[in-house]
Amino acid sequence: MLKQIFGLVKRNIILFFKDKAMFCTSLVTPLILLFLYGTFLGNTYIKTFEDALKGYDISDKLINACVAGQLTSSLLAVCCVTIAFCSNLLMVQDKVTGARKDLMMAPIKKSSLAIAYYIANLITTLLICYIATGVCYLLIFRHGWYLSAKDALLFLGDVFLLSLFGSALSSIVNYFLSSQGQISAVGTIVSAGYGFVCGAYMPISQFSDRIQNVVSFLPGTYGTALLRNHMFRDLFKEMEKENVNEKVIDALKDTLDCNLYFLDESVSISNMYMVLGISIIILISIYIIINKVNSKKI
Repeated sequence: MLKQIFGLVKRNIILFFKDKAMFCTSLVTPLILLFLYGTFLGNTYIKTFEDALKGYDISDKLINACVAGQLTSSLLAVCCVTIAFCSNLLMVQDKVTGARKDLMMAPIKKSSLAIAYYIANLITTLLICYIATGVCYLLIFRHGWYLSAKDALLFLGDVFLLSLFGSALSSIVNYFLSSQGQISAVGTIVSAGYGFVCGAYMPISQFSDRIQNVVSFLPGTYGTALLRNHMFRDLFKEMEKENVNEKVIDALKDTLDCNLYFLDESVSISNMYMVLGISIIILISIYIIINKVNSKKI
């Protein structure tokens, strides 16, 4: 079985990289988003930090580092899920082209095929997201590097967890798709909507109380908060060295969603990890159950 899975994973990854349109779209998407974020939101972020730190002698380097940190955490929060949907299109294309039927006629277990799709999707998603993270780290280094080695590694770990989450979610959704039209519709919905509900495009703290309560039930929200915390922890320490008032820093943490609340109760970082981890386990379990129970080839 392991040999079958390894062979199928290899086959899926090779097909993904052979499809230049699919690969280039997945790779270019985070770079385009980074450009758009920087172009249209950069000045807004700068003004936000300048207003919040008004009255303090804060260097432009620290302000720019904060802006780069917010751009980076927002970008990766979105890309770990949207890219997973994009790189998982092979599962649907195999149905459209009839390749899945050919694979099922071979002596291959359906469970092996399902596991191979998920692992291949995870590997390609991680590869692209880590390339995007590398580009973002270069951006941060250019504007002002305050990240400790520990938080830089924890940030990479958060990207890994969000990629696990995105791959599991896309595997469940894409399992039920069987046409190019459905692919386009789902891709458009995910690309347009996910960034808002996870707090990447607009901080959750800016939503109404009712929407904040609804969004607090979504696991992607906690992934974004983890990225924010590990990106800004050392920046906040630097602000403390600059004698910024603790209340001002706490207000910034609330504004940036570093402090996250579930029904008005503060959520600790360990609980954020727990929520995201449990969600990943549940989604993977649902994907496994779907493949076992649904014997009908979609």
